[in-house]
Amino acid sequence: MTKTRRKFTPEEKYSILQEAEKDGHTEVCRKYNLASSVLTYWKKKYLSKGKDGLKMGYRRIDPQVRELETENQRLKKIVADQALEIEFKDELIKKVGAHRQNGRRSL
Repeated sequence: MTKTRRKFTPEEKYSILQEAEKDGHTEVCRKYNLASSVLTYWKKKYLSKGKDGLKMGYRRIDPQVRELETENQRLKKIVADQALEIEFKDELIKKVGAHRQNGRRSL
């Protein structure tokens, strides 16, 4: 026998939390066949963010947006590598220039 995952709306979660306050935590867990940890998690979310905390936290990301984000990360890495390379070359040029000036003789 497989268990199907139940989805509760934020309003249902809120009413279950109110009922838990009135009737008791364990009674409500038995009545709705919920784990105690689920009810505690809902209560923690409700106390921290109010009713908005009871909404589903996961939002699906569009595949195109995800692709653009990965491309953006790749391009940022390229720019960072190029900036590091330019900085390294500038330091090298300064060292070589200073070395050549010290090596010249004054007339």
